[in-house]
Amino acid sequence: MKKFFLVAAMLATALFGTSIASQAAMLVANIDVSSQTMTVRYGSAVYRWAVSTARPGYFTPRGTYRPQRTARMWYSRKYDMSPMPYSVFFRGGYAIHGTGAVRQLGRPASHGCVRLHTANAATFYAMVREVGLGNTRIVVSN
Repeated sequence: MKKFFLVAAMLATALFGTSIASQAAMLVANIDVSSQTMTVRYGSAVYRWAVSTARPGYFTPRGTYRPQRTARMWYSRKYDMSPMPYSVFFRGGYAIHGTGAVRQLGRPASHGCVRLHTANAATFYAMVREVGLGNTRIVVSN
């Protein structure tokens, strides 16, 4: 059985020019706080979505992170049990997640999380779950 997987991996490398592991490592989410956008690179696909990061008085942490955990549906204990669908936590309680406040997307509006349209959050969540936490990188910058 191990021999079969080794042969399959070698065949994939020969056919596509990259290993399965290197394809998986290609999930990168770049969050640009100044433009309130998130650009996701997943293999050869590129997605660009409007987001909302921290409004005045709050902070969205900058840096490069690996996701720590995911939750299909999470409720914020800190902020009145607010729903956080398709959460990808990247630093403590900070997450990329869906929101119902879609009219706020494209401008700062959150308590620090990165909010997305729920459909886009579901897409990103599925990508992270597919490639794994260790093969995903989240970059938050100005």
